[in-house]
Amino acid sequence: MPEKSIKIGGASGYWGDATSATAQLLKNGDLDFIVYDYLAEITMSILARAKSRNPQDGFARDFVSAVLQNNFTEIRRQKVKIIANAGGLNPEGCADAVRALADQLGLDVRIAVVTGDDLSARIEEIEKLSPVEMFSGQEFPDKDSLASINAYIGAFPIAAALDHCADIVITGRCVDSAVTLGACIHSFGWRREDWDLQASGTLAGHIIECGVQATGGNFTDWPEVSGGLAEIGYPIAEVFQDGTCRITKPPGTGGAINVGTVAEQMLYEIGDPQAYIVPDVVCDFSTVQVTQLARDCVLLRGATGYPGPAEYKISATYADGFRGGLLQTFVGVDADKKGQIFCDIVLRRSRKVLKDQGLEDFNEVSTEILGAESQYGAFRQQDNPREVIVKLAAKHPKAQGVAIMLKEATGAALAAPPGLSGFQGGRPRPSPVVRLFSFLLKKPEVPIGLILDGKPIEFFNPALPGFDPSVIFRPNPPDKPSPAEELTTVPLVRLAWARSGDKGDKANIGVIARKPEYLPYIWASLDENVVAVRFSHFLGGNVERFLLPASNAINFLLHEVLGGGGIASLRNDAQGKAYAQLLLECPVSVPVSLTKEL
Repeated sequence: MPEKSIKIGGASGYWGDATSATAQLLKNGDLDFIVYDYLAEITMSILARAKSRNPQDGFARDFVSAVLQNNFTEIRRQKVKIIANAGGLNPEGCADAVRALADQLGLDVRIAVVTGDDLSARIEEIEKLSPVEMFSGQEFPDKDSLASINAYIGAFPIAAALDHCADIVITGRCVDSAVTLGACIHSFGWRREDWDLQASGTLAGHIIECGVQATGGNFTDWPEVSGGLAEIGYPIAEVFQDGTCRITKPPGTGGAINVGTVAEQMLYEIGDPQAYIVPDVVCDFSTVQVTQLARDCVLLRGATGYPGPAEYKISATYADGFRGGLLQTFVGVDADKKGQIFCDIVLRRSRKVLKDQGLEDFNEVSTEILGAESQYGAFRQQDNPREVIVKLAAKHPKAQGVAIMLKEATGAALAAPPGLSGFQGGRPRPSPVVRLFSFLLKKPEVPIGLILDGKPIEFFNPALPGFDPSVIFRPNPPDKPSPAEELTTVPLVRLAWARSGDKGDKANIGVIARKPEYLPYIWASLDENVVAVRFSHFLGGNVERFLLPASNAINFLLHEVLGGGGIASLRNDAQGKAYAQLLLECPVSVPVSLTKEL
């Protein structure tokens, strides 16, 4: 293994992650970088509302007030470089706040800001281009409804800022893994045409971008790590100059790092694993080998890269009416039937009020009886539950329409079947529905800038040749199992780990065979149709299946399955986080002889 390496700690998987992560990562004193990922489409819409109220706002303030406030002196003492997309919609404002804190603490620090991703000042110009949504073909939304519009920018501006000796780099909407890839490019001098190396750096960033999800959080075999989850360790990627990477965590911390935890995260929230597109490179993860080196130490190697796209992905968030909902409990015999009748009563009364007030009907309603296995659809097994949670939600073009439903739900309590109860906390309120609109813009249309300590510095962003999908070579499927042996069925969870997540209105489920010899049986039993049937009560589109032979894994991509996704959805699981758990109960045919080792 090459001698030169850098150690990068992943301290934030989303805006709201534990602020104690930074102190934990600093404790061992051997990191070169700490990176932070704060942004998602929902976060951008929240920051947009904050900035509209106060032009000085619009960034992740707790990056300054909690993370740096409590750790800044130690960060500077250890000379750890900090890279964060905490800038949101106001990276320069974030930098000003960091500068003020540094001055207050008497710290000498060079702060760089990456600009250019925020396109809100160019809405009218973009509107004239008449872009269509890249997945649905929808027309560009009314400009007055837009909350934010940003390009996903890449890692080279971050690397350039580090090349200019920045100690802290603050960006707006960069792609999640770019904070890690930027550190690699700077440290090793990787070139723009080093596609395999960039894919490897992207993989390292993808593993640590969700924090403790790589170290045992949300792991299929959670009982094995449950005792250490309260003190779970945050991930560290030790990246070597040749792109190989070791994933570890701080000594003495809880959680676990093994082939399962890392492979689950590798497949988390990806589509086609042979065309994982980020601004700088198109990654092929089907060639990645995941190897256990020692306890809590996993080696990643073998990522393949192709020339990056010629365009930036642009994501706009926009308001599309209002939504609201509530949770209530029912207890006793036929609790699920009581809950459904309650929902029917509320909706009937609400629609009468809407009609009386001259308002249109709801755009969409959703009722889910949690505890009656409503998430399993036709595969539910429980009958006559005695305790359920009723989730009732609705969308309406006007806040008034949603408020009517919420008021009628409160008013229907005395007319409901017996056994209704709930934790009291006041009536819920309508909230805006925020939708995502994604499209592409040629990279020269998105000029990226750098500011170091308040002064612009030159940054050149050359056009890339673009990605040619025809270069992808699809691997051959596993050999079909021999029909000679006597077969039986076992649940998938005995053969595999799995994790699921969202991509807008899509969900993916990554399935990793616990042993290579299990993969052919999983592949034979779980095709696209089996998965589609399993999720038919949610699914509006098709299912795709992809093979990752080097890691003995399969990735399923489910289209139009999340009711719009994010806060545009009324679903209890609007981000598909539990979908893997539903699939892990699916039966897989295996030889009887194989069950002896399970």
